[in-house]
Amino acid sequence: MEFLNNSKNYSLNRKTYINLRWIAIIGQLAAINIATFIFKYDFSFIKANIIILIGAISNIYLVSFYVKNLLSNRTAFNFLIIDILQLTVLLYLTGGILNPFIIFLIIPSVFASLSLEKKTNYILILITLISIIFLTFFYEETSLPLPIKSEVDEYFYFAIPISLTIGLFFLNYFAITFGEESSLRKDALDKIQQLIAKEHELASLGGQAAAAAHSLATPLSTIKLITQELSKTLKGNKEIEKDMVILIEQVERCNQILKKITINPNIEDDFIEYELTLSNYINEIIRSFESISKKKFFFQNSQDTNPIKFKRSIEIIYGLRNFIGNANKFAKEKIFITINSDSEITEVIVEDDGDGFTKDILDKIGEPYIKTKQINYIDKSGLGLGIFIGGTLLERNYAKVTCRNSITRNGAEVIIKWNNKDLIGL
Repeated sequence: MEFLNNSKNYSLNRKTYINLRWIAIIGQLAAINIATFIFKYDFSFIKANIIILIGAISNIYLVSFYVKNLLSNRTAFNFLIIDILQLTVLLYLTGGILNPFIIFLIIPSVFASLSLEKKTNYILILITLISIIFLTFFYEETSLPLPIKSEVDEYFYFAIPISLTIGLFFLNYFAITFGEESSLRKDALDKIQQLIAKEHELASLGGQAAAAAHSLATPLSTIKLITQELSKTLKGNKEIEKDMVILIEQVERCNQILKKITINPNIEDDFIEYELTLSNYINEIIRSFESISKKKFFFQNSQDTNPIKFKRSIEIIYGLRNFIGNANKFAKEKIFITINSDSEITEVIVEDDGDGFTKDILDKIGEPYIKTKQINYIDKSGLGLGIFIGGTLLERNYAKVTCRNSITRNGAEVIIKWNNKDLIGL
């Protein structure tokens, strides 16, 4: 739940936002002063500069007094409202809806749609829409080279706010949609980084524990041998004999504990760097599921004619485990895993005898946070993170992942394929 809650923390980068506002303020200041002093146009010059000054002061506040690197959703909302209102008043003083710079009025809401909450976006869209309607009917007359309302065809005049409104909704719709998808994908990728970091940490700890087990084996054997000899020498002394028996038992207990954390007690201390084939890794994964699942696993590797060994890869193991775990979750009774390899490619095929991928998510497979609407799947279906994480990890390790419904078994089928040269390079 903590991860899902984190995905709801929306914010804007303060430095980026400040720089964009300075660009807008400098542009406004240049346009107003060029129109006045170079082209000699008559409009409310002093009022316009005061409005620009208000925008500059608000930006100075962000630079000097707001110390956080990210603007919270509420703070960003407040400043974006200032931007919309400041530009609305400026446009009111310089011709209203007929001012060609009116297009800039929809920028703050579009900018917010990429990073802020939906509710915030909707309010900003509404305020922008109200501003467009206001500027359509109210504005100050100027000597700027703008057509007067009475001189403009009525259809053309009202086409301007209508086109702006359409642009406002169109751009915001796509910005909100893509922003949301981008945020979900970023969160899912962050989740992958957390999982892999945890797996690396566990692997490192496991390696250290196993190395410690190998290193301690010899001194414990020595202690055990000495205690046995002392026990023979001190035989008859009941008090010491009791202590020696306890000591021998505790040494044996230490040996049993060390054996449990040793991958293979028969190999030397360089075991951490050993290489295995995909078949070996999948066998390990299947055994781990067989200990907790009542379903049957069928592993076929007779067509694995060119097995390639590579160093233990947490990403590949985790990716394969995710897909095999999904097959175990949705299978009715059986899971089928096949490895095929030749001189060119190596592929792993994971199938189950379940109902397969539902039609409403088949085209979305591989995206995070997807969920079927079919009632009989609701209890089993998750958020699509398993397939997204598994696919991303394997693709980062040069695999091509294809998800589809199996033709032969009617359930889901996942094909994971490598070029052999890529596997050798891992």
